[in-house]
Amino acid sequence: MRITRLFIFIFILVQSAVLAQTKDVLFTIDNHNYYTDEFVRVYNKNLDLVKDDSQKNLDNYLELFIGYKLKVEKANKIGLQNSVNYQNELKSYRTQLSKNYLSDSKVTNELVQEAYDRMKQEIRASHILVLIDESASPEDTLKAYQKIVDIKKRIDSGEDFIKVAQQFSEDPSVKENNGDLGYFSAFRMVYPFENAAFSTQVGQLSKPFRTRFGYHLVKVVDKRMNRGEVSVAHIMILKPANPEIKTEDKSKQTIEDIYKKIQQGESFESLAQQFSEDKSSASKGGVLQRFGSGQLSSEEFESVAFSLQNKDEISQPFQSQFGWHIVKLIDKHPLQSLSEMKSDLEDKVRKDERSLLITNSLAKKLRVKYSFSKDQKMISAVKKVINDDFYAQTWEVPSANKEFQDAILVINKSKKIAALQFLNFVYNQQKSKIKTKPVVKLVDELFEKFIDEQLTAYYNENLENEFPEFKHVMDEYRDGLLLFDLMDKEIWTRAKTDTTGIFTYFKNNQINYQWKKRFEVDIFSSTNKSIIEKTQQFLNKGKSLDFIKEKLNKDGKVNVMVKSGLFEEEYDILSYYPNALKGVTSIVSKDNYYFVVNIKEVKEAGDKDFTDCKGKVISDYQQFLESNWVNELRKEFEVKVNQDVFNKVKQQLNQ
Repeated sequence: MRITRLFIFIFILVQSAVLAQTKDVLFTIDNHNYYTDEFVRVYNKNLDLVKDDSQKNLDNYLELFIGYKLKVEKANKIGLQNSVNYQNELKSYRTQLSKNYLSDSKVTNELVQEAYDRMKQEIRASHILVLIDESASPEDTLKAYQKIVDIKKRIDSGEDFIKVAQQFSEDPSVKENNGDLGYFSAFRMVYPFENAAFSTQVGQLSKPFRTRFGYHLVKVVDKRMNRGEVSVAHIMILKPANPEIKTEDKSKQTIEDIYKKIQQGESFESLAQQFSEDKSSASKGGVLQRFGSGQLSSEEFESVAFSLQNKDEISQPFQSQFGWHIVKLIDKHPLQSLSEMKSDLEDKVRKDERSLLITNSLAKKLRVKYSFSKDQKMISAVKKVINDDFYAQTWEVPSANKEFQDAILVINKSKKIAALQFLNFVYNQQKSKIKTKPVVKLVDELFEKFIDEQLTAYYNENLENEFPEFKHVMDEYRDGLLLFDLMDKEIWTRAKTDTTGIFTYFKNNQINYQWKKRFEVDIFSSTNKSIIEKTQQFLNKGKSLDFIKEKLNKDGKVNVMVKSGLFEEEYDILSYYPNALKGVTSIVSKDNYYFVVNIKEVKEAGDKDFTDCKGKVISDYQQFLESNWVNELRKEFEVKVNQDVFNKVKQQLNQ
């Protein structure tokens, strides 16, 4: 990651607790002051994050900081802060962030019903994860948030979701599934993730959201009715990267050889451990996590898995978009009725994050925290206009309500809430079908509920005053959203469409896009050393793969297997052959297997074609454009640095 891109990550981060003691004007941009405390705080907080020593140099760091502030100034100058979309986004992010401080209470039955209604459906989605601990500091939290925002802007600017997931997602499974989670339903994911998935339309990408694991983006691919769950194990031979008739035939032959071994009585689990190319499950005997139909992103796979009827039943070899498989059924788990599942669902709700909605005690704490006073005279006046029509849900707020403009509740001697607001609250409560009688008692009950609601609202409105770290985060969100819109307008759209510029940049920077040394090979393996020795002898005599298999795999037994392809020098068993040359290698052993390799061609390190690295080139080109753009901003705005103040800052930080 180059300096300018890293800077966006760093300087859109929270600026919190560690403040400099002094607050002097460090520099101005068109007479807008920027202070030393902010610069020192950001520098100290990010000192360990940056790996490039040039960025630790205070003179260089100041240039980066000024560049960031120039972008913020530009965004405000062209009025991006007035955009309705921007305002809505900011409001949405504040609501999301405030959930760490606020929580609503919900009844268990509502949550159970919601969960069961969701379990009737399955959602197929892909995601990208940026890890952040649940108890992380506001600074680290914002760093993770800004990373997911940066990832989202890549996808929004046209980069391929899978490639972005492979490059940036911190979910370990992304290497195997490209971020595709398959189909899932209620309780399969943590509650915030589930909510985001069920509230996102098919084909859409969610906004960034947080779970206890970190920040996510979810792309919803499909929704369908739940077909239950199954537990299976499988053996997989991957589809060749560059499919040809011969390589396709080899993959098919390999899976058929494994199937013969199963029919010969060999252990399914042992064969999966030895030959399955699904690295995530091979070591476990091919066992996959219990999944709903389609969770593995393959309709072919789910069709076979759900077609198996009896435990331990094994399918014949079949092909999916990922390669060839053999599946073994472990168990089936059909969806039960609500009455059958209610007890279990209630237990899950109690153990799930949903429980926070039930056990929340914020209102009680706020009654202690804040002072509030009621106007008893106004309460009496309100009671006179609320009648039994409430129970029939036909009560209306009086049309002549000037007398109810005065305050009925005052919080902290500053916030006055008009009686009319309470009357509107009562009107909306009719939908709850509250049965408390008589009406005067009902009004008292609703007024207490109203107080809790208003105290919570007051608390929410004042989170910036209550929690300095919340204010810092919101300030940085505000700038972050502005920069997102600004960069999209000025950089990303151009980088995406400027094909001539992209290709010219690629040619001028070819040195950055290189292949490592690669080998075109046939890798032979066997548990029998004498078999692999015979294989080596045949290879030295120039015998073909078919000849070797015909001679060594006899009587329906598979004694030797081969894996062919073009691999880089660190790949698997090839790492056992440093400085390998074209020809037949020596025999090596690994994990109770013996190997010999026929190296058919050696491709030295060299230039990649544009098609091999297009995504990275576009990303680098964006960074190139951005760097030049900052220079243009310096011409547009007047920047004045107080050098004497900066020298003091450097002295302070160097100490």
